Amino acid sequence: MSKSRKTAKKSVTLVLACLFMVSAGLSGCGNASREESGTDAKTPTNNTAIDHSKPLTITVFDNAANYQGEQTGWYGKLLKDKFNLTLNILAPQVAGDQLYKTRSAAGDLGDLLIIDNSQLEELIPAGLIMDITHRVKNTKYLSKYMDDHFKPFNGAFDKVNPDGKIYAMPTFEADTSPTTYSEEQPYSSPMLPWDYYKGVGAPKLNNLTDLLNVLKKIQEKYPKTSDGKPIVPITLWKDWDGGGMENVRWLSNWYGFEQPDGTTTIQLNAKGDVMPLIDDNSMYKKILQFYFTANQMGLIDPDSASQDWNKVSEKLTNKQVLLLWYSWQRGFYNSIERGKNGDGYVAVPIADSRIIQTSDAYYGNGRVFAIGSKAKNPERIMEFLDWSVSPEGLRYYTNGFEGFNYEKTADGKFKLTEAGQTAFQKNTPVPDQYGGGGYQDGQSKINSMIMSDFVKDPDTGEFYNNNYWSSTLEANKTALTSDWQNTYNAKNATDYYMKNKMIDIVPNINTSFGVDSSDIKNMRSQISDYVKNASWKMVFAKNQAEFDQLWTKMQTDVGGLGWNKVLASDTVKAQKIVQMRADASAGK
Repeated sequence: MSKSRKTAKKSVTLVLACLFMVSAGLSGCGNASREESGTDAKTPTNNTAIDHSKPLTITVFDNAANYQGEQTGWYGKLLKDKFNLTLNILAPQVAGDQLYKTRSAAGDLGDLLIIDNSQLEELIPAGLIMDITHRVKNTKYLSKYMDDHFKPFNGAFDKVNPDGKIYAMPTFEADTSPTTYSEEQPYSSPMLPWDYYKGVGAPKLNNLTDLLNVLKKIQEKYPKTSDGKPIVPITLWKDWDGGGMENVRWLSNWYGFEQPDGTTTIQLNAKGDVMPLIDDNSMYKKILQFYFTANQMGLIDPDSASQDWNKVSEKLTNKQVLLLWYSWQRGFYNSIERGKNGDGYVAVPIADSRIIQTSDAYYGNGRVFAIGSKAKNPERIMEFLDWSVSPEGLRYYTNGFEGFNYEKTADGKFKLTEAGQTAFQKNTPVPDQYGGGGYQDGQSKINSMIMSDFVKDPDTGEFYNNNYWSSTLEANKTALTSDWQNTYNAKNATDYYMKNKMIDIVPNINTSFGVDSSDIKNMRSQISDYVKNASWKMVFAKNQAEFDQLWTKMQTDVGGLGWNKVLASDTVKAQKIVQMRADASAGK
């Protein structure tokens, strides 16, 4: 939620769901970022050293946010009570990509920034990012991650950061190792409702054709939910599209090809082979063909071309969608209580697939937290960020309130309360003492973290991710999990794919590829727009002949948009990824 540039955008949805189951104007902004020196650069670790008497509103420019405006609800009250702090979120996903160009050209993106790696590389020499080296060094919690996490990442920006200063902290970093994969489910793999799948005989899936056929059978047997809402086998949405059609991108992973972050024209496999997106043998074309065939069979949600992610998430909560492919999507519906009745989404492997899966995001996943060079209260922003990676801050972000969402067990660990098991799904009312409103409504709208929930809580020795609490693992020994485990002779999906040699785990690479020249940037934008639009047309083509015609036309037309030049640039990026993965695997 490697992960795409949209993944961080959706990553909080990932975390929350998993709780339960640049422009020419930059050149005029200055030549160097704001430097830090002396005592002013130090962030006190003792909160009493910072004056909280005056309320502070922080402008947060946030590529990850799906919401624009003031943070309200229980998380808003928490920050107000603790730090006298209010977050005002600016979201390009809501306001449009022009927001970045406008504000960067004006010389002030905001106080706290959650931006893409590529934007960071533009903004450092433009003087819009603050050097926070000394501020991080003098924090209580962030400083623990400085040498192993922040320095290697910032050091990779050597062209714009030759002195190796700390300008940013990557998002969703794990504290495991650069080659470990900790999750019990691949990030993208086929999942179906277990009760419906069994209801049509649970046939073995040998290939994508078998998947389509079983979806058709389920659709015919289970056309509506218990309250009369229509069930759709596959639902798609446009608002996460980046360098292609995002819903195509992630199913390509099922057959060993990923589209690296920052690229538009290529897919890459675990061996390091580069495949142009528009090659007739590309996995991109294979998955487009899969969706086209699905639509011809009446399996694609008719709302797909017009709906956004928010509408999709409602359908997931209502069990109106049959095929899921992001691991965290299960969290919109699965619960321990439902699992006891054998109800929930589970992995249903396809025999001819071989998944490519990146390891834990030890160095982050493509976005960063940074402080704008014109921020007036950087010490209070750093105080908030330092708290956000503390045990208390991570518990609030990932698991809500002790006593409401979870409670301590006799052995000093945690377990979810009954309310906590479904608070996100049901948008459970929050007690007034915590701020009232619905639990999901009040979640952090920043939609991103510095350290992820794959960091261990020092008080419990367990990940903050409650799916991996010993209490949750025990509670999850339900009819659903037991039946699945007995059927597939594995403890979880990752275990199954590993045992059957159906997955390749590659080191997660988070780095800088350099800033595109203005020519490449313009070409990339035009190619991306064309490929996205053409892809959607192909999915909904009236017949195979039109699909083939659109594909051939796209191959020809993108050539006139500079395809070969962008392809050459992306191939260089791929070669860097391959080398860095080899180094990580070798422990370098």
